[in-house]
Amino acid sequence: MTAAIAEQTGAWLADFTSQPAAEGWLRELRNEAFERFSRLGFPTTRDEEWRFTNVAPIARARFSRARAERIVRVPEGVTRLTLGDAQTEAHLGKYASTEANAFVALNTAFLNDVIALEIPRGAVIAEPIEIDIQIAQAGAAHPRLLVIAGANSQAAIVESYSGAGKYFTNAVTEIVAGEGAVIDHYKVQRESGEAFHIATLQAQLGRSATFSTHNISLGGALVRNDVNAVLSEGTEATVNGLYIANGSQHVDNHTVIDHAKPHGASHELYKGILDDRAHAVFNGRIIVRKDAQKTDSKQTNKNLVLSDDAVIDTKPELQIHADDVRCTHGATIGQLDAEAMFYLRSRGIGRSEARSLLTYAFAQDVVDRIKIPALKESLEKYLFEKFHEHHHQ
Repeated sequence: MTAAIAEQTGAWLADFTSQPAAEGWLRELRNEAFERFSRLGFPTTRDEEWRFTNVAPIARARFSRARAERIVRVPEGVTRLTLGDAQTEAHLGKYASTEANAFVALNTAFLNDVIALEIPRGAVIAEPIEIDIQIAQAGAAHPRLLVIAGANSQAAIVESYSGAGKYFTNAVTEIVAGEGAVIDHYKVQRESGEAFHIATLQAQLGRSATFSTHNISLGGALVRNDVNAVLSEGTEATVNGLYIANGSQHVDNHTVIDHAKPHGASHELYKGILDDRAHAVFNGRIIVRKDAQKTDSKQTNKNLVLSDDAVIDTKPELQIHADDVRCTHGATIGQLDAEAMFYLRSRGIGRSEARSLLTYAFAQDVVDRIKIPALKESLEKYLFEKFHEHHHQ
């Protein structure tokens, strides 16, 4: 263990030992995770997965435990589980890996307030499940969400993150979808401009399940989202994202879509808008395992760069070990379309207004795919105001 890792671990150890005691399997899970974190330490830019994202500001900081307000709206038909339930024990910590990810290990070491939900087999939940996490004071918060969706169940989940001041959110969400389940997941991150936000979503998808996730990153000083999905036979997964960064924001999106079995389909669209000195990273990996014949996968990353000082590092990756597959991927980085700009100007629209409209239209493509009307409307309003305010400064 290097001196730096020992120092980092020491800073978290006092917190770890002072948290409420746990019994049995939970204590074991927490202890193993903390040990894993102690061995790994925080990643550095020497780690390939973290090459463009320097988490030294998190590693160096000393965080007390933050107070997080958790507003959970559980619609009728959904069961809220406790840490004492057998279902929680059977699934919690089984999918999001602590092996290589120090942040997942740290989150697991601080498992106290777990939101664990079960959607019964065959249940069709009309209202969305809403989880709203608001950080109320400076410090570190480790929100954990587990959703177990029974076979042929249907539900939508909305996770929101917000807060004020300088703090560290380290979130992990595990979604287990049974055979034929239909799950729509949305995550909206509107953290404060000084906040650190690190999150892992791990979706374990059963046979013929249909899963979609939309990851919207709007706030935060330093943001990293890992979105991982493991597909079974005949599974369909949609993995979309929108990231908007200005000032000196840094937003890193890493996705892994793992086609483990045949006849799976995945569609991925990530769009980014960068202004000022913002830096974004997109690394999208599609893995097609040896047995996953007849896989159909499409991945697209499009970036709109509005300033000469903004930087995007984009790296779409395909790892294909099967021969009968259809896989495409592509990345684009561009400025606003000069022809469209000219067209709007020729119609008497001012330059900054035209710029706002075109930027908004670029983002709208992802927002249009959101199936929850209230969420879609609130995002449209937010984006409209953001682009107009930013361009009229």
